[in-house]
Amino acid sequence: MKSYKELPNDAGSNIIGQVTAQANRLQKRLVSVKHTVAIVSGKGGVGKSALTANLATALTLNGNTVGGVDADINGPTLAKMMGVRNAELAYTPTGVNPAITTLGTKLISMDLLLAADDAPVLWNAHTQKDAFTWRSTMEVGALREFIADTEWGTLDYLLLDLPPGTDRLPNVVELIPNLGGVIIVTIPSEVSQLIVKKSVTMAQLLNVPIIGVVENMASYVCQHCGKEESLFSTEESPETAFQQVVLGKIPFDPRLARCSDNGTPYVAEYSDSLASKALMQVAQKIQRFFDKL
Repeated sequence: MKSYKELPNDAGSNIIGQVTAQANRLQKRLVSVKHTVAIVSGKGGVGKSALTANLATALTLNGNTVGGVDADINGPTLAKMMGVRNAELAYTPTGVNPAITTLGTKLISMDLLLAADDAPVLWNAHTQKDAFTWRSTMEVGALREFIADTEWGTLDYLLLDLPPGTDRLPNVVELIPNLGGVIIVTIPSEVSQLIVKKSVTMAQLLNVPIIGVVENMASYVCQHCGKEESLFSTEESPETAFQQVVLGKIPFDPRLARCSDNGTPYVAEYSDSLASKALMQVAQKIQRFFDKL
């Protein structure tokens, strides 16, 4: 295997030059973005993507221009959740126009580029064994292209929905050194807290501002009597578990899952629900966080 120092002379491929040029395009593109926010967890199954979709919508409803990047290259879901899976991307000499939701939120996702529902993401290589060796590098390259080659226009917020894993945030920080902050998503279970604590530590090690923690599925509201009860059982609250600001506790609502499946904006569709009110409050706290800077 060749080293990076040998690559520039590899049959004129100029790999380093290509990556550098793309990184420069990314930085130029981000000049028109006020705030970049990564939504992270480290733990799968906590509803992070649904939370991202609804926070993007909530920020849009608050009068902001918002873009979203589905950074889960292999398991993209935001396009479906936000109702733009059938959108056709328009390519221009200066980049690709993102999909736009009915409320005006902009989105780019690998799901918009796949030929069929069951089509996996396959990387070009002599064999898939070779592709596996470089998979992480290629995923970072794809994410760099998503951000750099999309015509975002002027944005107040660009939200990045990261896949599970504590190794994902360093990749984003490599692409966006001045990342505005991270939102940590958890659920009220000891298993979730155990894994998510690692993401908190990772953000601290990278010196990325932690905007706060969101506890998803914090309770369950009975659809018949309206009584709110605990959905999980844990002895430690998010305040004590993470020693971070808790932006909100979002109750579980089956209608949120249905809206995600149907691609309809839950926070707009059920604006009077407890979950929608909690999500709107989280969006307001995100805005206040950046207003104080």
